[in-house]
Parts: sequence; C-alpha cells; structure tokens
Amino acid sequence: AVNLDPIEKKPFFHFLPGSSAFSIATAGCNLRCMYCQNWEISQFSPEETNNADMMPELVVANAKISGAASIAYTYSEPIAFYEYMYDTSLLAKEQSLRNVVVSAGYINREPLKQLCSVVDAIKIDLKGFNKDFYRKVCGGELDPVLESIKTIADSGVWLELVNLIVPTLNDDPDEIRELCRWVRDNLGPDVPLHFSRFHPDYKLKQLPPTPPESLLAARRTAFEEGLHYVYVGNLPGTDAENTYCPNDNVLCIERSGYEIIKNNLVDGKCPICGNRIPGVWL
Repeated sequence: AVNLDPIEKKPFFHFLPGSSAFSIATAGCNLRCMYCQNWEISQFSPEETNNADMMPELVVANAKISGAASIAYTYSEPIAFYEYMYDTSLLAKEQSLRNVVVSAGYINREPLKQLCSVVDAIKIDLKGFNKDFYRKVCGGELDPVLESIKTIADSGVWLELVNLIVPTLNDDPDEIRELCRWVRDNLGPDVPLHFSRFHPDYKLKQLPPTPPESLLAARRTAFEEGLHYVYVGNLPGTDAENTYCPNDNVLCIERSGYEIIKNNLVDGKCPICGNRIPGVWL
C-alpha cells in the first residue's frame, strides 16, 4: 500500500500538525486482532497480495516529489517489514525527511532501540489493559507492549498512544482507569492518548460500534487521572479532537477530522500563558 495521508490520520496530533505523510506498508502482522480494520493487508503474507516494487531509494524519491514532510510506516504492522523500514528510514534522514511508525509495539527491546535511533515518532496501539484480552482477541501478550512503550519513551522519540475501545471486550471503566494510571505513572502526563471508536469489521462484525458516551467517559477518566492531552477519534461533532493548554484551557489547535482548522500555537507555546505544549512542531 502507498498513499499520501494527513499526519493526523495516523493519528499524530503533536507531531508536525497539518503536514502530509508518504505512507507505505507491506502485507503481514505479528498479531491476529479479531477486529482488525486493515485485515486485507495485515492478515495475509506478501505472496498473497498484489504488490508494487519499491526499493528504499524509490520510496524516498517519491516522498520528496509528493511534498510530504515524513514517511509513515503504517497500515499493517511495520515490524513485519522491519529491515525495509530501517533501510528506508536511514535514506530518508539523509534527505531531511522525518520517519514515523504506526505499530502495535510487539517487538523485542534491542531491535526497537535500534529502530528508535533512526525514526522521529512512534504511535503505539495499546489495545487494552487486560492480559486475557491480548491473548484471546489479539493473539499476543500485554507485557511486551508495555515494555516497548517505556523503551520508546526513554529513547526520546516522540510517542503517542491509541486505545481502540471495543464494546464488551476492553471497555471496562476500571480497566480504562488502570490504563490511564499506568500511562501517568510510567510515561508522565504529557504523552498524548487517543481513544478511538470501534467499527464492526473482520471477525467481530456482530459487535456494535463504540457508543459515543463510552469514548467521552474514557476521556474524562484520563483527565481525572492527570493526563493532559486526551483525544477521541472517529467521533465527529465534539471538541475532543482539539488541543487545549492544561494551564488555562486555552484552545491551541482546533481540528475537524484530519483537518487543522486553526493552529494558535506560538513557537510551540500556548498563545496566552506561554506554557510549552509538548510535541514536534513545524
């Protein structure tokens, strides 16, 4: 898969807002999530899909032509094409392109540390906070993902988290509160956390979409636990996509879907109180 996407689609809300990402993927994933939204790519091998032949040099050249600010390794699971991603990232850095990764974080520590040395931002899908959920629904384990998240945070690479809330499976309010506390205690209050809406797909078509109130309640819980930047995705018509200064609640970035309506930041700071908003800004 190859496409030019808004960086907000990944989603990254505190990394080069309003910019485009040249997005690539091969087939394959090391998890088996029953609700995967991209199962046509992730749950097949490259031998089973229609592919374009793009060596790293061609990826970087096309990204430059497109006007993108970054290359995004996304859609499926970039860990499945680790070497390709790594080689492309090295070349991209030489051409002043940023590298961003959209991953489930199911990777050993040493290759992750090596990857962090060549990329600029990583978004991790923290799929839940229940070990049984990870095993039965995702085909993996929770603890390695938590270790990956801490490794990324320690590396200095920009980090954002997404938790897709699936009705009846990972929507327990106590578990969501526990997840928020873990983020606060292990990463600090400034790592952006996105709660995303489930849409019935793949092997879980029998479940309903996430109720809007479940998403908004999760956001309130995160704020109660001291997190500063909490968002709701796939739920238009609310202010839960906007960035507000935690000091004075001033609107810093107004969004609608993947579009930036207004960016009020001044050199990465709140326009009123001057508080620095964590992120990587244009």
